[in-house]
Amino acid sequence: MNHCDNSTAKQTTTALLFDLGTFEGFSFRHQCAIDHILTAEEVVAWDHDRDGEAEFWPSGDHTGVRVIFAGQSAVTASELVALDQLLNELGSDSDENLLRIRHASTRYGTHLTTLTLAQVEDDTPHIFIGSNFTDLRQEAAYELFELYYPEAYAVWEKSTCDGLIFDTDRFLDSPSWSVDEVNLGDRKALLISPQ
Repeated sequence: MNHCDNSTAKQTTTALLFDLGTFEGFSFRHQCAIDHILTAEEVVAWDHDRDGEAEFWPSGDHTGVRVIFAGQSAVTASELVALDQLLNELGSDSDENLLRIRHASTRYGTHLTTLTLAQVEDDTPHIFIGSNFTDLRQEAAYELFELYYPEAYAVWEKSTCDGLIFDTDRFLDSPSWSVDEVNLGDRKALLISPQ
């Protein structure tokens, strides 16, 4: 991809409450990649009339932002502002809050700019974060078995029968659960909701 010098573009920033990482871009005016990495604030402040039409995408340095916008070819300023506002309403930019936003947006099929705090809070999944999916699935299955089926869990736990097996994969893969595996770089996350 050719890179072009966009140094003539006036660099202004718009204050966001959270660090949403950096972005790469493409200038349609110059028909080339923007020659420098932009902050989220610079993307929000980009004036398409003054600086030329452009599109932006996460550079990958902020795992949560990369996960939220996965599968999108470009990110708009309004989406970044909406994400920043939702994180502020949730109280932090923690991985859990970013995963909750991703889950609600996916679950409701709602564009980030129309997603509400109520939608995020009404459908909070069980979130498990760790180093690998195998251990996470096992931890999640036992915890959800105990939480949702306490009587059956107590019987299973007290059983002295060696043949009484709890199959964690069959439990999580049943139609009772929605399971989403999310790669957070060196960490993994499971988002699980009852159907």
